[in-house]
Amino acid sequence: MQIAIVGQGYVGLPLAIAAANAGHTVHGVDIDTVLINKLNEGLSPIGDLSDQEISAALASGNYQATSSFESIKDAQVVVICVPTPLDSDYNPDLSSLKSALTSVAKFLAPNTLVINESTVAPGTTRSTIASILGTAQVPFHLAYSPERIDPANKVWKVTNTPKLVAGLTDEATQRTKEFYSSFVDSVTTGTSLEVIETAKLLENSFRLINISFINEIAQFCAALNIDVREVVDAAATKPYGFMPFYPSAGVGGHCIPVDPKYLSSKAAEIGVPSRFIDLAHDVNISLPSYFLGVATGMIGNLKNKKVLIVGVAYKPNVSDTRKTPAAGLINTLRKAGAEVFWHDDLVQEWNGESSSALTDAYDLAILVNPHTHTALSLLGATPTLNTRGGF
Repeated sequence: MQIAIVGQGYVGLPLAIAAANAGHTVHGVDIDTVLINKLNEGLSPIGDLSDQEISAALASGNYQATSSFESIKDAQVVVICVPTPLDSDYNPDLSSLKSALTSVAKFLAPNTLVINESTVAPGTTRSTIASILGTAQVPFHLAYSPERIDPANKVWKVTNTPKLVAGLTDEATQRTKEFYSSFVDSVTTGTSLEVIETAKLLENSFRLINISFINEIAQFCAALNIDVREVVDAAATKPYGFMPFYPSAGVGGHCIPVDPKYLSSKAAEIGVPSRFIDLAHDVNISLPSYFLGVATGMIGNLKNKKVLIVGVAYKPNVSDTRKTPAAGLINTLRKAGAEVFWHDDLVQEWNGESSSALTDAYDLAILVNPHTHTALSLLGATPTLNTRGGF
């Protein structure tokens, strides 16, 4: 089939390459012309795909990147994979999604199947998305299938991660299932768009709440001078009713800090409580203050002390800094008068600053998200605070 995938980032690009490898002709559409040029030169912007994989897809003739939405006019399937972040007031921001849909509508051919993979609140696909696409004034089919991308996961990829789908009509559901089944091992259909929209929000709200809970347990264990990671691993020997989560300096990335807010915003709209989500959010935004206290307890007043943050990516072994918990911690430390530096093997430039060397020249090192091969031994005898738990 002729496929157009709008958005060629962490979600859209792996999807595009997987579809191209399955024999579909894929146009990857993105408004970032620098990104498009890199892709057409065979250069991968993300760690989950190598340059060789991009080059092979280009050489096969099944993949091409473009900044023009005009390729949509020949597509049988259009997939939307654009960011749906939060605005400055922590409210859902659909501006990129609405802009992409408006551009898609200009070139939409009759009976095209449009699938949204961007995270939205329940009811958005049926109302907002359908309304914008309706300006095309041609019949179309509409479905929702939430992305499930976990950067740096070596086991679960596009092709073997189960897919959820639901359509506005039975025909849209069936067509969407057939499309994904051509390159995804397992595809499950829902009875309505709203069921699948809510399932996506539940997945990441579950993770937010449990990460927040374990971050509180980590503080409890620290007060008892016991290893929280040993506690979690001991509990995880139970073969039922428990799932291990591990502590951190806070949640980060493109999903966990964002998606639960789409659920709580919808809950407020329809007048039902979302207290667990609100509390989990409060726990995570309090963590920089907690670790400031721990740091002060370790080395005293932080004014003019040299502090090194190790790992500013949002999780280990990726270069993605979106919503990184390191940002809040760095700001809090600087407000306390500390001279803060950071080191990250995979992130060389961030917020107008450069990665600093690992040495023993600091008064304190704080491990936020060190990567697997980060040479922590270079810190020597530097006092070290590990936000991820463990002795």
